[in-house]
Amino acid sequence: MKKVYVFLADGFEDVEALIPVDVWRRGGMDVTTVSITDFPLVQSAHGVSIETDIMFEQGDFSDADLLFLPGGMPGASNLYAHKGVCKAIVDQAAAGKKVAAICASPAVVLAPLGILDGKRATCYPGFEQALAENGADYTGDLCTVDGNVTTGEGPAAAFPFAYELLAQLVSKQTADQIAEGMRYKHLMQK
Repeated sequence: MKKVYVFLADGFEDVEALIPVDVWRRGGMDVTTVSITDFPLVQSAHGVSIETDIMFEQGDFSDADLLFLPGGMPGASNLYAHKGVCKAIVDQAAAGKKVAAICASPAVVLAPLGILDGKRATCYPGFEQALAENGADYTGDLCTVDGNVTTGEGPAAAFPFAYELLAQLVSKQTADQIAEGMRYKHLMQK
């Protein structure tokens, strides 16, 4: 079973965090939500409180197949301000293991850490300059994959982003089955 850690900071974008968690758990992945605050309850950008599975200090992220950073502001800035999150992300990427970020997080976290240097990536419109300043090629796509890094544009990208990573880590067949069961494929046929 593939192991995923989702880092949650106060101000995270609700759907960018919870849609991937839902899709990946439906697809059989072992997903652990991680609070980087002083409490297990983390508040989203829209005032929804989520109780995480573990606190950051309880995690040993060396067993991760994927480390994921949702976007939202100030969520992305709060992730970048956390030295432990930054170290875990850098170590994961350096090991050639999968890292994913959506919305502001590719620009606010991954780019300044050097993870996107020389890679194609996307992010929420308005943050693309940070990608360019840090050596990334901005695509403007809903979802961009370059090697071990997957980036998503914003809230509307949450479903295709989640299915893409499910296909990478489990199988395309599983991702397609989950998408069909959630009626996503029906939506895309309209």
